[in-house]
Amino acid sequence: MTGVRRVVLLTLAWEDLPKSVSVHGAPEGIRLCEPTPAVLLQTQDGWLLLDTGFNTALIRDPAMRRRFYPKIDYIPVLAGPGEPIEEALDKVAIPLEDIYAVGVSHLHLDHVGGLKLFAGRVPVHAQRKELEFGLANHPAPEREGMFRIDFDDPRIDWQLADGDVDIAPGVRAIATAGHTPGHQSFIVDLDDSAGGGGFVFAFDAADLTENIDQELAVGSFINVQPEDTIEPIRRLKAIAAQRGYRLIPGHDPHVWPALTAELEQRFATATPSR
Repeated sequence: MTGVRRVVLLTLAWEDLPKSVSVHGAPEGIRLCEPTPAVLLQTQDGWLLLDTGFNTALIRDPAMRRRFYPKIDYIPVLAGPGEPIEEALDKVAIPLEDIYAVGVSHLHLDHVGGLKLFAGRVPVHAQRKELEFGLANHPAPEREGMFRIDFDDPRIDWQLADGDVDIAPGVRAIATAGHTPGHQSFIVDLDDSAGGGGFVFAFDAADLTENIDQELAVGSFINVQPEDTIEPIRRLKAIAAQRGYRLIPGHDPHVWPALTAELEQRFATATPSR
């Protein structure tokens, strides 16, 4: 087997926010409730997790919340009382211990807050430019929603890339900088035993379907102009078209739940562990 044997989508939380966070220039007053995504991929080596959601401690502790979430227009909504990753894994009957590696699309607060569960346990794949920016001795990363407390841990076994790279059998990281300096998306090739085909997961290179279909700039970007975020979308569209794969936006409130249910049905007969 050379490809991914099973794909499980997780919704680790929800985010109540202005649409302009996802689509540059969206009219004021329009708000969305977007899913906080993570993807579990069963490879020949075990389960690979892409992205880890929020750091719950920064949300639930009143002092921490005032420190890290001072604005009232962006509201993280946790689904349950525990750790979102652990709760989500319980629902799909996959033990946390079966995750052998983690890949992070980028270092924003809603994507790396769960790294605390994996520090000192498994390798974590990221782009070198992303970590260098996140660890810069400057207030800019935190102003841009990268909380150093989430990823500045000497126990994390960083596996850093300088561009496109295979991170697991059937999983390739694609550098899609713009939203952040080292953002990466992922190509997932399904094994023939799983029916073949595959997906391209854009994550925050394209939040919504309209970012993709209409080639609209994303609303959040670092050290680039809004129009610069369209080139990564076009690149991902070309990759998906060439392979005949579906391109999945990162935070679409309609696409994500629908695909979650579709994949649950598709892989319903698959064994839950490796």
